[in-house]
Amino acid sequence: MKICDLHTHSCYSDGTFTPRELIEKAKEVGLSAIALTDHNNMGGVKEFLSLAEEFGIEGVAGVEFSTDYKDKELHVLGLFISAEHFDKVESVCEEVRKNKEKSNRKMIENLNKLGYELDYDEIKSYCKGTMNRAHIGEALYKKGYIKDVKSVFETLLSKSGQVYVPAKRIDVFKAITFIKSIGAVAVLAHPFLDLTETELREFLDVAVPLGLDGMETVYSEFTDKQTVVLKEIARQYAIKESGGSDFHGYRKKDISLAVGKGNLQIPYEFYLNLKP
Repeated sequence: MKICDLHTHSCYSDGTFTPRELIEKAKEVGLSAIALTDHNNMGGVKEFLSLAEEFGIEGVAGVEFSTDYKDKELHVLGLFISAEHFDKVESVCEEVRKNKEKSNRKMIENLNKLGYELDYDEIKSYCKGTMNRAHIGEALYKKGYIKDVKSVFETLLSKSGQVYVPAKRIDVFKAITFIKSIGAVAVLAHPFLDLTETELREFLDVAVPLGLDGMETVYSEFTDKQTVVLKEIARQYAIKESGGSDFHGYRKKDISLAVGKGNLQIPYEFYLNLKP
């Protein structure tokens, strides 16, 4: 069975693999197609596509937009972005990154006030692409302030805590409209991480008429039951299925490329059905 992975990250956002390492790993695990979907960043896409062709793998140029929906953060993937529109996408990403930088600086300030001696510019110097809470968490770990990076998102850097400062995000429906305006494919990422079933249906009632092409029904964090429910919802709304590991390299050690937590299998047909 041919498989694909349509949601991965590189060192240009919060992943740890370079584009070359990502493609080499994709070849090793037998992927027929793979998408690079860095957070608000397309810096690694050109190298990624060139290497995918070199290794005989179908490479998909993508991006993961952080968007706002009723004060919730939803992630929308733009897939199959054509080279002629890379600069246009990057201009949107640049605005998002500026807002993210403001929130990052404020979080560092908040941590400093609490006695955590961190320097924003020092942390930023380690980032090849977009900086986020993962990088701040690693800085805290290196300083010996925390025992592990993963748990800090539920404690010190929790979105409900006193340190976290949300970045101003683009509206989710504007993001979908933008993705469609450049002829790319708009996919809702990991819906059940952010929405209940009722909330998802309310969202789809608006998003599908605007051009949302699909959503992830197969994902590393989903249970079999959740996958069944999402497949049925996708059928009811006549949108396409997508799937991905959300691979981040060593930052998410329990999630592997292609197979997620060990039982993920994303059919190559997802790639073919989504491809324009």
